[in-house]
Amino acid sequence: MADVVQYRLERMVNELEDLERRGLFTRQEIAEIVKQRRKFEYRLKRPSPLKQDFLAYIDYETQLDSLRRLRKKSAAKETKRKRKKSVSDFAGVARIIEIYRLAVMRYKGDVDLWFKYLEFCRKRKNGRMKKALAQVIRFHPKVPGVWIYAAAWEFDHNLNVAAARALMQSGLRLCPKSEDLWVEYLRMELTYLNKLKARRVALGEDEGALTHDQKDANEKQWREENQDLFMSLNEEREGAKGSDAESEESEKKSDLFREQGLNVLQTIYGGALEALPSSFSLRRRFFEILEAIDLADSEGMHEKILTDMKRDFSADPEYWDWLAKLEIPELSTVENLSEESMQHKLLKAVKVYEEALEVVPSADLFDLYVKFLMDITFLKEGKMRTPELTGPIEKFVSQLLAVYEKAETMGYLNENLASKYVSLYLQLERLDEARELVEKLCSGQFSSSAQLWQLRVSIEVRCATRKHSSPSKEDLSSIFQLLRKVLTDISVSEAKSLWLMALDLFTDHKHYLDKFVDIAFISLAKNGGNEEGFSVSSTMVKFVLEKDGIEHAREIYKKFLALPRPSLDIYRTCIELELNLTSSGDKKSLAKVRKLFEAALSTYDQSLRLWQDYYSMEIKMGTSETANAVHWRARKTLKDAAALTAFRNY
Repeated sequence: MADVVQYRLERMVNELEDLERRGLFTRQEIAEIVKQRRKFEYRLKRPSPLKQDFLAYIDYETQLDSLRRLRKKSAAKETKRKRKKSVSDFAGVARIIEIYRLAVMRYKGDVDLWFKYLEFCRKRKNGRMKKALAQVIRFHPKVPGVWIYAAAWEFDHNLNVAAARALMQSGLRLCPKSEDLWVEYLRMELTYLNKLKARRVALGEDEGALTHDQKDANEKQWREENQDLFMSLNEEREGAKGSDAESEESEKKSDLFREQGLNVLQTIYGGALEALPSSFSLRRRFFEILEAIDLADSEGMHEKILTDMKRDFSADPEYWDWLAKLEIPELSTVENLSEESMQHKLLKAVKVYEEALEVVPSADLFDLYVKFLMDITFLKEGKMRTPELTGPIEKFVSQLLAVYEKAETMGYLNENLASKYVSLYLQLERLDEARELVEKLCSGQFSSSAQLWQLRVSIEVRCATRKHSSPSKEDLSSIFQLLRKVLTDISVSEAKSLWLMALDLFTDHKHYLDKFVDIAFISLAKNGGNEEGFSVSSTMVKFVLEKDGIEHAREIYKKFLALPRPSLDIYRTCIELELNLTSSGDKKSLAKVRKLFEAALSTYDQSLRLWQDYYSMEIKMGTSETANAVHWRARKTLKDAAALTAFRNY
């Protein structure tokens, strides 16, 4: 290995001497460069070099080459003459290319690494680009991005449309299910047509001078390169040539390129439809491309795509949402429209949603409908839009409320929609109506919804503080009764936000806090002490510790530890509490910490972190004997091989 590294370093001598001779680097700097390169070369010659080793070497060489170019430019300004290129001008890029080559051969399956390699070749205009593209296609023929990249390079860099087209068609044969490939193939063909048209305009030719039967050189070239693309089209025309000859002669002149673009779109659209018949996003992207360009008979193509989409996706709420938004391409422009224009467009969109509700009613569709109307009616901050549009906006607020009512009547009002329904009244500052609605919902089908109950409690608090800064005793008692009911009925893991709200509301009322501790204890006891997702016991101990001190916190945590299976979180909280006291000099707490660790390990003996914390505590506060004893017990108890290895290395 050392001989190979030395050989590679010796091959750099000419480059390094050239750098010193030209005054770009000092001898001391060159010695440091050799030192760094030797380090990187040894890392690459290891039995299993890491990907990061290659990338670090590439990063170093890239920065070094950038510094060389900067110093060369500065030296040229000082001498005011341009120097001829020498070996050092090419060696840096060649070395980076070689490192990339070694990296991609080592990690052939890393597509991102291949693309970094290709991008470097493209930016530096290195001659290895074609070979690198051939290699990445050979190793990753099923990656659509590879074909797109290769075709784009042929099209933009080499100006070789035939090669780019061949690559795209090969990619489509191997990856027929790739939406991106179909879309980029269409973009490429239309871009080529646009370039031909631009060249024709530059030559001063009249666009309207070409008829259907004129054999323009561009048309001939296009059709020769697209024989397979237009074969079916030509066959149809040959059949009707004799009968329609006279009518074709009388047709008005039209733009040949607009017709060719339409033919291309129709052909590729047909192939894409056959390959991906169930892809809504592909149809949408084709439609967006058609909207952005000017083609002959584009209206007919519009209708065809829309008809096909309605036939295939009429049961998909996303289709109806997209169709409605076609009436208003940019919601942000609503404020800039006149009142009459805005109402007309929005009413057409609403009509689409209403039609959809008759065809495919669902909670998802109602959600999309509501979101659309909310985007129209409100800003992100929840404020009404511009004052001059108060009339139509009020109308759409009424429409929005009617949609919620319709969802409730039809039985499609889910928890998410119900929360938005209540929140809308709050945004409209109609507090009493929001209160009445949320009370009805929580008493009915959403009696176990933590989200709705949280809204209900927050509304009750707002009502209680509407006239006074703080709730009265009666109000507090009423809010407590609500919380007790819901916290008893809903599992602890689902009611996290409600528990946090309760502790925040009653932070200064010890009497109620003690009652919440009892409620939590009863809820956990019913659930066997399980606290998956949220540890209410741990949260309460921390809260009580902050408010009432260590003694009260100990009373609380002892109560929770008496449960059948206390959570690991409550054990950790108790251990942390007692450890803090031990660190401050309370020697009695150390015995309590050990007792807590032993109690926790009796239930969670396979917890690696718990064993590590116990061992770490004994190292810091215990003796070597107690620490060794914990270490020995952990090695005997842990069954998972990875955990055991991690503990041995701890």
